[in-house]
Amino acid sequence: MKPHSLALPLLAFVLAATGLRAEEGMWTFDNLPTKKISEKYGWAPDQAWLDHVRLSSLRFPGGSGSFVSQDGLVLTNHHVGRGWIQRVSSKEADYVKNGFSAATREQEIKVPGLELMTLVSMDNITERLAKAVKASLPEKEALKVRETEIEKIKKEMQEKSGLSCEHVTLYQGGEHWIYSYKKHTDVRLVFAPEQQIAFFGGDPDNFTFPRHNLDFSLFRVYENGKPYQPKHFLHWTHKGLKAGDLTFVTGHPGRTSRQDTLAQMVYSRDFAIPMRLKSMERRKEALVAYAKTSPEAARQVNTQIFGIENSIKAVTGYWSGLKDKEAMSRIEAAEKDLRAKVAKDAKLTASAGDSWAKIEAATQVAKGLSKDALNVGTANSTLLGHALTLVRLADEEALPSEKRLPEFSDANLKSLKTRVGVPSPYYKEQEVFLFTKGLEDAAVELGVDHPYVQAMLGGKSAAEVAKAAVEGSKLADPEARKALMAGGKKAIAESTDPMILLAKKLDPIGRELRKKQEDQVASVITEHGSRIAKARFAVYGKNTYPDATFTLRLTYGPVAEYKGNGTLIQPFTTFGGLYDRYDSWGGNEAKAHDGSWTLPQRWVKKRKALNPSVPFNFAHKVDIIGGNSGSPVIDMKGELVGLIFDGNIESLPGNYFYDEAVNRGVAVDARAIVHALDKVYGATGLVAELTGK
Repeated sequence: MKPHSLALPLLAFVLAATGLRAEEGMWTFDNLPTKKISEKYGWAPDQAWLDHVRLSSLRFPGGSGSFVSQDGLVLTNHHVGRGWIQRVSSKEADYVKNGFSAATREQEIKVPGLELMTLVSMDNITERLAKAVKASLPEKEALKVRETEIEKIKKEMQEKSGLSCEHVTLYQGGEHWIYSYKKHTDVRLVFAPEQQIAFFGGDPDNFTFPRHNLDFSLFRVYENGKPYQPKHFLHWTHKGLKAGDLTFVTGHPGRTSRQDTLAQMVYSRDFAIPMRLKSMERRKEALVAYAKTSPEAARQVNTQIFGIENSIKAVTGYWSGLKDKEAMSRIEAAEKDLRAKVAKDAKLTASAGDSWAKIEAATQVAKGLSKDALNVGTANSTLLGHALTLVRLADEEALPSEKRLPEFSDANLKSLKTRVGVPSPYYKEQEVFLFTKGLEDAAVELGVDHPYVQAMLGGKSAAEVAKAAVEGSKLADPEARKALMAGGKKAIAESTDPMILLAKKLDPIGRELRKKQEDQVASVITEHGSRIAKARFAVYGKNTYPDATFTLRLTYGPVAEYKGNGTLIQPFTTFGGLYDRYDSWGGNEAKAHDGSWTLPQRWVKKRKALNPSVPFNFAHKVDIIGGNSGSPVIDMKGELVGLIFDGNIESLPGNYFYDEAVNRGVAVDARAIVHALDKVYGATGLVAELTGK
């Protein structure tokens, strides 16, 4: 997905003092502004409604979804499911390009490694952590004590509940929670439309509106070999939406930075984002170069190219917000206002008075580490990633849980070991090509004398090292990985696998860099971000929302037009509009802009069977960002009326601020999904399951 904005309001912490405007906010389920919603709309969700939509919602890797039938049917975007659809595709059966439809339950395809999560409970551990982490501790020690206590709490709660527990930081460290999830590990592909209708308009239309994307896919959760029977799922709308109707979105916005300090935003604007974009462009160039080697190579990496192009466009949009002078001046004024109020309170001054300056100093340190942070790593190699995990796992598992890196703690160990053994598509030629390019880029960026480059290349060429390591490694085989994992430190020490040998050289370099980052940057920003957050609570109260953290949130707002291109942009598009855009670009014969506005052949054949007035996509005034892709759109009755798949281009700066005038979520209309399933694909069984008819 993608989102975010142009003109702008104040940051959340300033709006908290005067009341948030309009529909701004990615609200946690413990702090929904029900009074405000009721005052504006004459209705607000009660606890039963909130529990129902929360337990119907799902977290996908990198996105969102929801249960939509009593037999565990799951709805998400095509682009959220695309990588997993690719995983079960092949040269002979390209389900990304040509689509997939299971006529029976037996034909549904199990997707290895796909795990979905339902948020079952949320527990606030802020006070417990405050008791464990004494205020007098230096930043580095405070970070370690906090991490140790968090892992202890997670382990206790997982053993008690049997759920998967995750630590969640809200309000820049002002609050700490444990979110407990039911994990679903048997997930099967049920339906996917062709890529060309799911992403109609291609990159030119990406992050725009009006749109005509059938961006959905269907999976099913199984348990004990049978379709899972969720206690909560979203019923399909029988009425649909009209302009002005109130909508709710439950999903997992990935990350926003609206409560970052001005210094952090300036660092992102002038340094971090430009470097990140440069790195992504290099990665894209490597993928595109490999795709050109053959049609099969293109099939293998098209999904990766799609993802990175989307990310480049999104990050460029975020960056535009930071380059908006009016926006930055308001953000600066907001920070001055808070700092002035802190300065008037002796207790707050003692706690947080110098926190802004310390965070700014940490960003300067981050600049010096950033080139290493971007280039010291596995250099595009999947096999080296496996090897590094195995090397570290052997070392870390030998330590007490509280002394390990957090990702290897007892609370995380079971899931990590499971992932190590999951089979996935592997292409030797692709691995050699991308690893070579990754090593070459690192040598250019860091210099041939850098310890990492010396360790990886040892005076040889990148091509020579990559070819020998890939062709000599057995780590593409999940059974080989499992054997090394089971053998522990002894097996790793005795291994002659060239990827394991490279990982042993990489590990100490990576650990040293990580320690510098944690000691000099992360610990400072974590500690002083938390102090600023607590000062903000003291000054303004908690009538605002935290920055997005890829945790379940709820946002709301009406279906609404907006001003653009010198006119008003309509709230809905239709099937008729889809074909108008297809015709206007010359149809399948023209193939303008790499065929962005062409249609799959079955859509051409079924044109007369479709009702041109049925709504296709719609825009609504909701506060979303990447990670919300696949989020269900819900009406006041708790019924599913749409599916978030994008935001408009004006919404992208919403990573840093929200603009109600033009910030819009873009969704597939629920009516479009069932109409297409029925009239184009003949999937009457799925239509009946979704609609209950």
